[in-house]
Amino acid sequence: MDGKVKKQKQHQQKHSGPKAEKKRLKKQGASVEEDGRKRNPKAFAVQSAIRMAKTFHRAQDLKTKKHHIPLVDRTPQEPPPVVIVVVGPPKVGKSTLIRCLIKNFTRQKLGDICGPVTIVAGKKRRLTFMECNNDINTMIDLAKVADLVLMLIDASFGFEMETFEFLNICQVHGFPRIMGVLTHLDSFKNNKTQRKTKKNLKHRFWTEVYQGAKLFYLSGMVYGEYQTQEVKNLGRFISVMKFRRLVWQTSHPYVLVDRMEDLTDPERVRTEPKSDRTVSLYGYLRGTHLKNKGQVHIPGVGDFQVTDVNFLPDPCPLPDAQKKRALNEKERLVYAPMAGVGGVVYDKDAVYIDLPSSHFSEQEEVRPTTELVQSLIDTHSTLDAKMSASKVCLFHGSATLDLADINKQSGEQKRLEEELIWDPNTKRERRKVILSEEDQDNASGSSSDENDDSESEQEEAEDDDEENFSIFLKGTQTKSEKDATISVPPVKKPKLKEKVISEVPVFADSEDELEESEGESEAGRAGDGSEEDEEESDKGSEAEEEEHGKWAMRWKEDLQQKASEAFLRHQEAAPNLRKVVYGSVAEADESEDVDAELGGLFRISCPLESKKFQANSLDCSRFIPDISHNWDLEEMINLIKDCFVTGKWEEIQDAATLLKEDEELYGDFEDLEKGGVHMGQPGHEYQAESIMNSEDGDEDEESQVKVDDEEAQKNKRLEKKRKLKERFDVDYDDSGANYFSDLKDEMQKQAELNRAEFEDVDDETRVQYLGFWPGMYVRLEISSLPSEFVANFDPHYPIILGGLGSSEGNVGYLQMRLKKHRWYNRILKTRDPLILSLGWRRFQTIPLYHIEDHNGRHRLLKYTPQHMHCGASIWGPITPQGTGFLALQSTAGTKANFRIAATGVVLDLDRSVTIVKKLKLIGYPYKIFKNTSFIKGMFNTVLEVAKFEGASVRTVSGIRGQIKKALSSPPGAYRATFEDRLLMSDIVFLRSWYPVSVPQLYNPVTSMLLPVGQKGSWFGMRTLGQLKQDLAIRNKPNTDSLYKSVARTQRHFNALHIPKELQKALPFKSKPKQQQAKGKTPRDLQRHSVIREPHERKVAALLHALNTVHSYKRKKAHTVQHAKHKEYLQQKEKDEEDKLKRQKQAQKKMYQVMGQKDQKKHRSSLKGAPQDD
Repeated sequence: MDGKVKKQKQHQQKHSGPKAEKKRLKKQGASVEEDGRKRNPKAFAVQSAIRMAKTFHRAQDLKTKKHHIPLVDRTPQEPPPVVIVVVGPPKVGKSTLIRCLIKNFTRQKLGDICGPVTIVAGKKRRLTFMECNNDINTMIDLAKVADLVLMLIDASFGFEMETFEFLNICQVHGFPRIMGVLTHLDSFKNNKTQRKTKKNLKHRFWTEVYQGAKLFYLSGMVYGEYQTQEVKNLGRFISVMKFRRLVWQTSHPYVLVDRMEDLTDPERVRTEPKSDRTVSLYGYLRGTHLKNKGQVHIPGVGDFQVTDVNFLPDPCPLPDAQKKRALNEKERLVYAPMAGVGGVVYDKDAVYIDLPSSHFSEQEEVRPTTELVQSLIDTHSTLDAKMSASKVCLFHGSATLDLADINKQSGEQKRLEEELIWDPNTKRERRKVILSEEDQDNASGSSSDENDDSESEQEEAEDDDEENFSIFLKGTQTKSEKDATISVPPVKKPKLKEKVISEVPVFADSEDELEESEGESEAGRAGDGSEEDEEESDKGSEAEEEEHGKWAMRWKEDLQQKASEAFLRHQEAAPNLRKVVYGSVAEADESEDVDAELGGLFRISCPLESKKFQANSLDCSRFIPDISHNWDLEEMINLIKDCFVTGKWEEIQDAATLLKEDEELYGDFEDLEKGGVHMGQPGHEYQAESIMNSEDGDEDEESQVKVDDEEAQKNKRLEKKRKLKERFDVDYDDSGANYFSDLKDEMQKQAELNRAEFEDVDDETRVQYLGFWPGMYVRLEISSLPSEFVANFDPHYPIILGGLGSSEGNVGYLQMRLKKHRWYNRILKTRDPLILSLGWRRFQTIPLYHIEDHNGRHRLLKYTPQHMHCGASIWGPITPQGTGFLALQSTAGTKANFRIAATGVVLDLDRSVTIVKKLKLIGYPYKIFKNTSFIKGMFNTVLEVAKFEGASVRTVSGIRGQIKKALSSPPGAYRATFEDRLLMSDIVFLRSWYPVSVPQLYNPVTSMLLPVGQKGSWFGMRTLGQLKQDLAIRNKPNTDSLYKSVARTQRHFNALHIPKELQKALPFKSKPKQQQAKGKTPRDLQRHSVIREPHERKVAALLHALNTVHSYKRKKAHTVQHAKHKEYLQQKEKDEEDKLKRQKQAQKKMYQVMGQKDQKKHRSSLKGAPQDD
């Protein structure tokens, strides 16, 4: 075997046969299907016209079902981040999934997920992750603002009630995009069971969402995180997914708040702790345009008037438009202020601006994450002792700093030692060390750059330089502001914005999931990105070398311009009047970098470099001469040449040009009626040429202008012809366009027109006309907020600012169509309070259920009908028609049963519907005159009777009647006529309808004002049943409703008397017979009773006993004989069947023999036939 390798047998390709023929045709470029059509056209012909029509109709139906009503695309060029809500029951892995997705996009780890987390996921997409806790209020609020829902399902447990509740909430408020994620798949030991479970869950999920809904599988966890490839696939789907905004979202502005600041005067808070607060809320504007001074609703708090709205620089901007495949490290931004990421850390009573480099340890950066966890597990001393004993050396050769020195320099360090957070989901306290988590993030981010060694070394060197410089700046700044920070709270400290933004930890590159195709390999993507970065760096270095070489020769250029700039600087350096008048305001204006950092924390102007906010920071009382224009230059003269008569006119205003156009269009033509040919006059063109030739020194320039004019005229003519051709095609061509495509084109043109209208207008002017548009990062200041909102603020619960329309702030009557949910196990009772989620609001109200009869009457219902819609009238906030709502009976805690009681839609917004209830008035007759009776006890006065004159009445026995007129006495009595004579025992009743008024109760659900940990236990008005149960009240039974024995007296009716005249007309059968009564039977005909002797009685008893035994035996023998006869009949039937079968077989054989004889006879006759035949 040394050196001998067994040669594998090569595959022999077929050179003949159908497959080889197909391959040969394919190589030649011929189509196999077309060849088959030519060879056998009948096989491809229409076999059934009906089936073809059905197939065509089905295809068209499926195609039409995919059509949505086209909407005008009002999304800005920089859309707001996509809101991704992660939903699921407790302990299913929501926080872990969010951390893994953030790490996948930004290479950064987050500790506690608090509030919205905004990241840059690609060149054109940003994502905002929000975790939905196990609270029905949070589910309802987030379902209204979600663009994508990641629904986590515990595969080892199955579906839980929270999943179905959230799906039904989404069905009511508009269905966003939903993707299911199965977790805990590693708990299955058997692969077959796992596959079967996945299949069952997938089909049940499809039933609830739609057929083919995407369901991801997270097979297991590695070191506390999901597998990287599975998270990357999920991130790719999220990055390329398209969204269709819901109707409610596109018609209302809303803000998902990611920052909250209390602007109330601290002295007022100290003296009046329960006074209303002035709060500024920050977030990305979504939906539609927002006007200033509008009205908003905060779910869980109430309606408020917006005091002021400002737009701020984007804290998480999209990267600049560059032709590259992947984001670089500095463009992978994370903005989560409530989670302590993004430069701002939130506490209960303070806001800290975090500078990570000021407390950065090089030793912890090098140490990997697993070693840090292991050291925390094996530690023998507390974190306080370690922090107090640790020392930091900022510069090489400098003195070390201990914990006391660091606390003196920064007031933020002491807060980061330890923080206890009560997690209501896990029911335990968590110890959170924010410093160590951020250092772990930095260490993990820097350790992930192992692919590009040269780039990572260069970036680490740059980061070290920036960190040393920031440490030096912070040291100097804290020394100068040491006295001020002692008395002033940390929220009022101005910091440098640019420095904070530049000091965000830098992380490794990854591919851009939006722009790349899934088929490309990761190595190719990384290589492309690195090559482009190297090319950009090479170009930059070459440009710097050229500029450095030419700098020595350019110092003498533009001396006049340099002198004017120096003069302007000297003017600006003069004493500033604003500084003299306003004092510290001018200082804030001068430090524009400080303003840019705060980004709206304080009420000061933003920097001038910002594109979205401009403030006049110059002294308006001082005139600065503008001498930057040199009027001797040719360009400056051309700019104002059109302002004078001798200048060159525009083409649409120049008379010579207009005449020239007319001649070219209508100059030469032939008169077809008279046969003459008319030539145009070459007037202006040749005159212009002669004038141009007469000028000296401008021949080349004028000739070039003439060529440009001819080109412009030619393009105009072509454009005119093209437009005429389009009009002709639209009028006469049938190009397959339909109404849907025309509507889409119209919407597209409208969207382009909307964008082009304000394209060149600056943001300040656009805001005045349009308001604040979606995608802007806005700051809304709201006064008169309850103090509990700030005191009990919990970042785990979302804060949503929903904009209200012009009439949506009012409260009135609403008419709704309602249906009890099929999974709710109780029917709903009229006048029981319900909690409705309608629009942005959650409120408690008292509904009245009714149903419409065939005559248009709305009849009050005591309970909701089963499996059927009914009407409902409430007193609540005015909401547009067609808005869906859902009803709950209680939001407190979690129950074992389904919590959504009913769903429905708003129909009308007025009191046009009059709800009536049935009212029965009862009376008794006290005088009877044949068919006329006097009734009393039904009314009290004559006036009441007068109102009901002519009304129909009935008796319990079914006799109908009518009210005629009131009687003078007794009061309320009246005369009525009936179909038949009444009895004194009859009861007369009148059916009437009584209008019912809707109770005016509107009680907003203020769950956000409850203390932390109790926000899910809001109680409103209790139902009557709950009150009786809580107060241990039992109803007294109605005596008329109790069961008791009924004693009915025997009634004797008179004999039937038929008049003689009527007897004559009756037939003989129906005539009463005239029978004489029988007399007494004579004595001789009466039978005497026989009295037996004792001996005779014994004989009779013996005979009776013998007869009994004989009859029993005879009956028994008859039963046995009957059974035997039955068996005989069965056997006889079986024999008959066998006989018939034998007869059939014999007949078959006989017929076979006869057939064979006939065939022989026929053959013999054919053989013996003559040849002539």
